[in-house]
Amino acid sequence: MKWTRDTRQRRIVVISTGGTIASRWTGSGYAADASGDDVVATAAVPDNIDVEVLDLFNVNSSRMTTDRQLALLHAVHKILADPGVDGIVVTHGTDTLEESAFFLDLHHADARPVVFTGAQRPFGTGDGDGPGNLYDALQVAATVRGLGVLVVFDGLVHAARGTVKTKTLDSDPFADPSGRRVGRLGFGQVDVEREPERPAALPLPAPATAAPRVDIVMHHSDGDAVLFDASVAAGARGIVLVGTGAGNATPEIAEAVARAVDQGVHVVLSTRVSSGTVAEVYTGGGAVDLAAAGAVLAGTLRPGQARIALLAALLADTAGPERRTHLLRGLLEGPVRAEPVLAATH
Repeated sequence: MKWTRDTRQRRIVVISTGGTIASRWTGSGYAADASGDDVVATAAVPDNIDVEVLDLFNVNSSRMTTDRQLALLHAVHKILADPGVDGIVVTHGTDTLEESAFFLDLHHADARPVVFTGAQRPFGTGDGDGPGNLYDALQVAATVRGLGVLVVFDGLVHAARGTVKTKTLDSDPFADPSGRRVGRLGFGQVDVEREPERPAALPLPAPATAAPRVDIVMHHSDGDAVLFDASVAAGARGIVLVGTGAGNATPEIAEAVARAVDQGVHVVLSTRVSSGTVAEVYTGGGAVDLAAAGAVLAGTLRPGQARIALLAALLADTAGPERRTHLLRGLLEGPVRAEPVLAATH
């Protein structure tokens, strides 16, 4: 399906959060310090688009926190409360973009798009990719409807769900290792190749909601339960266990998972393998035993996004561990919407 933007003036809000697209040389390395206005000034703006800028915060994305993601979520919903806004672009560092975009997507029910973009090369460099990515993101935000939260980079359009950073420094760092891209840009239009599969949107967490601790613990050769148990002792309400293969660990770790679940800690099982689903295949501490101990399988979500699904389930106003586990399974599996969400531009 090809989306061609009409000639009506579009109002797009750019939320600046930092990252490489806003990073300058500090003498020993790059750090985010350019304002949103400075970032937007580097890019051409597509015709018939009016841009407004909100500087929300300005950090390297490795410093992203749940509190900042909550602030971003509430900012997006406040902006979209204005019916005159046609879409939002979020400039964000690439290291944790996959987490923030997925977090917003889990709470996004509006037909208007929220488009994440950024850069792999710093602000103000001659070969910088930020201006081109921002131009593309503005075009997508002004054109498509009903596709949820998107990631636009290097001329490609990705769904928030499943899209992770697969390359450290290349200009096309994002992909869904277990799925397909949503589309691509070219010749003034957006070519949408598939409709993202998304669960029903979660309600917005209350502004004063305290962020629960959710940790990620990876299994490896010689791995034991020490770090997993330490996470429980530190007060984690949720843990993502990153297994080997299709989601495997050891009998000792399966026992630790059972103890944690008995204490009310939610455990999600993901994998360190780059693509494919987590599956109950092996015993001896494998996914068969981990699931029996109470771990919920992450499907094709990689660890960072599995953690976001777990975080969102804990933030949801859901009473009781059984209902929360049911909600968590739905967020991890990502059921297809019952009705089509593609609609004509307005």
